[in-house]
Amino acid sequence: MTADMTAPAVTLREVADSDLPVIFRHMSDPESNRVAAFTSKDPTDRAAFDVHWARIRASDAVIRTVLADGDIAGHAAVYGPPQEREVTYFIDRAYWGRGVATGALRALLELVPERPLFARAAADNTGSLRVLAKCGFTVTGHDRGFANARGAEIDELVLALTG
Repeated sequence: MTADMTAPAVTLREVADSDLPVIFRHMSDPESNRVAAFTSKDPTDRAAFDVHWARIRASDAVIRTVLADGDIAGHAAVYGPPQEREVTYFIDRAYWGRGVATGALRALLELVPERPLFARAAADNTGSLRVLAKCGFTVTGHDRGFANARGAEIDELVLALTG
C-alpha cells in the first residue's frame, strides 16, 4: 500500500471560524453535491452558507470539523429535536474511499451517545450508505424528495441507529 493510500488518522474538533472557508469549498464541489443530492439550492452562494452556518452554530446541534492527519477533511453533525436527531456529514472528495467518513461518524457517535439517531441518504449514494451500515445504521424506510443538486425528485433511504 502506498503512503497516500493509507487510512489517515481521523479526529473531530469544535468548528473554528477559520474552518468555514475550507468547509465552503468542500460544499461547493459540483461532483460532491451531485452524489450527496440533498444540498442547498445554490452551494456557491457564500452569503447563504454564512447565514446557515451562523444559525446551526448557535443551535443545539453538535457540529464538528473532521480532521484527517490534521487537515480539514469535512464536517459532521447531529441535529434536530430530541427523539428525531439526525446525523449528517460532508467529506471532501479527496478523502473519499479512505475511511475518513466512517472514522468521523464513529467518533461523532461516541461523542453523542443518545439513541435513536437517524440518517437520510440518496438511495444511489452507495458510499454514504456503506458508511452508515458500518456504523450500525439500518434502513427503516424509503422516501422521495427533491434533490437540489440534481434538480429532480429522487429516492432516498431513511436509516436508524437504535443501539
